[in-house]
Amino acid sequence: MRLKRKSITTLTLILLLTSLAFFTGFKVAQDSKIQRTHVQMAQQIVDLNFSDNEIDMMLPGLNRSLGGLQQLHQFEMGNEIPPAIWFDPMIGGDRYGEQKAIGWGFPENVELPDNREQLAFYTVAQLSVLIREKKISSVELTKFFLNRLKTYGDTLQSVITITEERALASARRADQLLAQGTYLGPLHGIPYGAKDLLAVPNYKTTWGAGPYQNQNRGDELATVVKKLDDAGAVLVAKLTLGALAMGDVWYGGRTRNPWNLEQGSSGSSAGSGSSTAAGLVPFALGTETLGSIVSPSTRNGVTGLRPTFGRVSKAGAMALSWTMDKIGPMARNAFDCALVFDVIRGTDGKDLSVRDVPFNYTGTADLSKLKVGYIKSTFDRERNGKANDDAVLDVLRKLGAKLIPVELPEGIPLNGMRGILSAEASAAFDALTRSDRDTLLVRQSAGAWPNTFRQARFISAVDYINANRARYVLMQKVNALFKDFDVIVTPSFGGPQLLMTNLTGHPCVVLKNGYNQNGSPTSISFLGNLYDEATILSVARAYQEATEFDEQHPPKFKTD
Repeated sequence: MRLKRKSITTLTLILLLTSLAFFTGFKVAQDSKIQRTHVQMAQQIVDLNFSDNEIDMMLPGLNRSLGGLQQLHQFEMGNEIPPAIWFDPMIGGDRYGEQKAIGWGFPENVELPDNREQLAFYTVAQLSVLIREKKISSVELTKFFLNRLKTYGDTLQSVITITEERALASARRADQLLAQGTYLGPLHGIPYGAKDLLAVPNYKTTWGAGPYQNQNRGDELATVVKKLDDAGAVLVAKLTLGALAMGDVWYGGRTRNPWNLEQGSSGSSAGSGSSTAAGLVPFALGTETLGSIVSPSTRNGVTGLRPTFGRVSKAGAMALSWTMDKIGPMARNAFDCALVFDVIRGTDGKDLSVRDVPFNYTGTADLSKLKVGYIKSTFDRERNGKANDDAVLDVLRKLGAKLIPVELPEGIPLNGMRGILSAEASAAFDALTRSDRDTLLVRQSAGAWPNTFRQARFISAVDYINANRARYVLMQKVNALFKDFDVIVTPSFGGPQLLMTNLTGHPCVVLKNGYNQNGSPTSISFLGNLYDEATILSVARAYQEATEFDEQHPPKFKTD
């Protein structure tokens, strides 16, 4: 039988918030609401064993704190309100250098294809050249991708809202500016899609979840969308995400993998991965807390950049975990990711976790001069895609890399640190749980958000803080490892690196390296030092220029 909300509240205050026993000014009822038997039963959940004497001594304080907790629970706070605690991944001082001019190395002699449908799989760099040289207008290109979205969006279940009116207005402005001699940069006039947890005025922001499917965020505009507006990019659609940023199931269905329509797109940036892979948009914005760029980039065969935590402002984005959420681009290749990242990075005066750090991207990488490590134990492990991963190492060796085996730190309580995400997510959606509107979410299994939010009520404040203390130890160990390397190569899944590097805030580029027996893509991940997206993007570009995987697209959505 499901516990009533009142029961959850009573047990939760015992376990989580005894630290609030110092709240004063509340009268204690003659018959205490919290009894010894409550504590005796509840303490087992958090691995405690107080004596009856100790419990009796706690009861007056626990009951005093109850009034304060009830006040707190009645205090309304929207998802956009952050805690007054900031996570900083950098420890041990700054070492950023100065911003240098970027020599992008755009392709030359780019022409319009005879079959215009082939534009669906042109890279951002190629489309940028066509726009700059006025071989195609932004309006024409925007209408082309709007038509792709309308044609295939339902098939993939990857689109929530087509922002046609806004898109055409932005495209007309881009064309007018260019005609007047003003060019805003490489994304000028380029259409794109955004994961529908980013607020955009005049359009609903659904977070992929039934309780919020008609949500209007008013005048709120996500900083990343504003930065792209200022760079001349054209938002054409708000794309699906697994409800509240988990998985690929949203209130309207399940987003599909364009390589295999019987398979989900993986999550939670499901629509961003699926739409980009199928040529519905040239690039899209995704977010990651624990794999939500890496996983759909893998499943859909696109290139994704998970930036360093604090590189890109999260203002205007749905909060899931204030200390783990990151926003990054998903595109056809690493070059395109670099173009987009250069626009969306940097401070905005709203998200106080963001630093202005140079992005000294060169676009080229002499691997013979870089220290390249690979996580040997994960490569050695038998798993799906092992041959594809091993082949990546062969390519890197041919490019001059002297590969050095490395291992990640051991003896870290990683499973205990998962509670950081669970506790923060539960706090972010406290009102949803208390209102019983969590029943409106499609997924209601033991591993789905509604149950996770309830379970997280039994993570004590003490354990949450100690998990973050253990996280600091992890940060020290991982930073000590990375300081000796420019890039560390790893299978995207099958080891602890995904959780570790999301906890420490390190950047990752994930890119296609082949296909599995079912014809779906597989991927490899390049990990880098904090704030050094430039190096891993350059290495990824070198790998992609030596292979053809980034130039291969889902056959059902391609017109040759």
